[in-house]
Amino acid sequence: MEKSILLHCIAPDELKQIIKEVIQDELKEVIKKPEDKDSDGLLSRKETCEFLKISLTTLWHWTNKGKIDSYGIGNRVYYKKVDLLNSLVLLK
Repeated sequence: MEKSILLHCIAPDELKQIIKEVIQDELKEVIKKPEDKDSDGLLSRKETCEFLKISLTTLWHWTNKGKIDSYGIGNRVYYKKVDLLNSLVLLK
């Protein structure tokens, strides 16, 4: 009887409700973590400022000082979300 489920004295409606609650809980967990799936995505300068809650001037200074890495194609500048998260330091 290892890894088996025995249902005894459970009405079909009760079983349906239990399954529904478990599925809802799992969906809530998946919805809470949408950033995990696109953590390798590229962000524009504006998106990066919104993500970090900083101004474009601060972003420019941090990029020039080497605090965060930027990538470019032509005249466009992009930032990797994973790089931004890795550049965060713990404050004590």
